[in-house]
Amino acid sequence: MSGLMVCVAVLAAASAFGLWQRRSNGRLKVRERDAERRLGVGELGAELGRRATLVQFSSAFCQPCRATRRTLADIAGMVEGVVHVELDAEDRLELVRELGVMKTPTVLVLDADGRIVTRAAGQPRKADVIAALGRVF
Repeated sequence: MSGLMVCVAVLAAASAFGLWQRRSNGRLKVRERDAERRLGVGELGAELGRRATLVQFSSAFCQPCRATRRTLADIAGMVEGVVHVELDAEDRLELVRELGVMKTPTVLVLDADGRIVTRAAGQPRKADVIAALGRVF
């Protein structure tokens, strides 16, 4: 009987974790430690957007990274003054560690000065990214 209780407890814990993971994946959120951090041409290897910059950390075999690339490129094409910059996480390990990037894709939304406004770990929804840009402007 105690073995059955252990199985039920493990299944309940795994289910709760799975629901939490599904809910938080791709959500844009503000982290206090990002508030003072600014990224520039030196870190990104590209010019910042006049109004905002969408920075995407990707890896070679990441399927959600491809979909995120399309989404962010569409948004950058739609909204004037917004630039999409994609960085290979494997090539930029020092920056990845410094920014606390734990998975790919990770998307950072920067304001015109390069300050990190918000981030998403996982594939963000297009509507959420557009809403984040609205907070930047």
